[in-house]
Amino acid sequence: MNLEFTQEEQDFRDEVRAFLKEKLPARLSDKVRQGKRLTKQDMEEWHAILNEKGWLAPHWPEQYGGTNWSVMQKFIFETETAMAHAPRIVPFGLSMLAPVLIKYGSEEQRQHYLPRILDGTDWWCQGYSEPGAGSDLASLKTSAVREGDHYIVNGQKTWTTLGQYADWIFCLVRTDSSGKKQEGISFLLIDMDTPGIEVRPIKLLDGDAEVNEVFFTDVKVPVENLVGEENKGWTYAKFLLTYERTNIAGIGASMAAIERLKHIARTTKKNGVLLADDPLFAQRLARLEIDLENMKTTNLRVLDAAGKGGVPVAESSMLKIRGTEIRQEIGALMRRAAGRYAQPFVSESMEEGYNGTPVGPEWVGPVSSQYFNNRKLSIFGGSNEVQREIITKAILEL
Repeated sequence: MNLEFTQEEQDFRDEVRAFLKEKLPARLSDKVRQGKRLTKQDMEEWHAILNEKGWLAPHWPEQYGGTNWSVMQKFIFETETAMAHAPRIVPFGLSMLAPVLIKYGSEEQRQHYLPRILDGTDWWCQGYSEPGAGSDLASLKTSAVREGDHYIVNGQKTWTTLGQYADWIFCLVRTDSSGKKQEGISFLLIDMDTPGIEVRPIKLLDGDAEVNEVFFTDVKVPVENLVGEENKGWTYAKFLLTYERTNIAGIGASMAAIERLKHIARTTKKNGVLLADDPLFAQRLARLEIDLENMKTTNLRVLDAAGKGGVPVAESSMLKIRGTEIRQEIGALMRRAAGRYAQPFVSESMEEGYNGTPVGPEWVGPVSSQYFNNRKLSIFGGSNEVQREIITKAILEL
């Protein structure tokens, strides 16, 4: 794979930059840059802007509303939007469910759900983890028993990100308990307005209720909401997780964060010495840049393989491990740069319009919040310990 930009790719990069300069609202980019919390309306606004341009789903086939971009174009777009401090597109419908429907769903499901994902009609959330089935996802117990033309779903999901906003949830459910645990799982699409569903928020360390518990009590789901074949959901789940882990790695976000960190290092002094001239800080920052450059190459390989229909299991796990470690190390260095200002934060300061007394330089506001929030990165999407087992099995063919 040639990692150098061609003239055509450089022209595309210029086009993306011009689009962002014209269409990305300053209010949204300022909120992202300052680490403010984005509202549902903020996320929907950027979603709609990209959809109007036709750039919302670059990884979809063109026939369903995709862009037919190359791997390098997708990489350029992801990088440039992150560097411009554009909001991250909510991935659950667009980057997680949609690829599953395109590969394994029926044509009726694709024709119905994909346009509604694009135009923002449906907000999706993910129903994978359970209280006793997180890293060991195949141990899930939420059951779906078929009764005529419906499944009756009972159980609980947890850590459901942005589930408080969702219209629909895609769920892994157990439809057979007689064989191996991976063999009795199915993939269901469930309307969140169905009677018997309850959503309870979980408050995180940063004061935000980003994740939720979702309870199902005798929830009736039409049989036509089954994706693919019954008891084959584990195959679809693994395919989806390739996309999730690539997204969690956050290449573009890390590139933008490192550029910001380098600027801070060149302008911030500790004990009279610029951080950029402090040997320990400079060494850690240099190591971060090297690791990120290596990860960018792996990311392109994974995207290339996925675009050709492959499921690069080991590579996506590698990407997830190093990506989350890099993002956490960036947070740790930001706190070191903040020094005495990296103290417990005021949750309200993350909200738009907060006019309380600032503590320290403008950039330190979200440092502690982001540091604590990003501790979860190495756990969700399959913990990094589990990813190392996946890599071992995939490479050694155990």
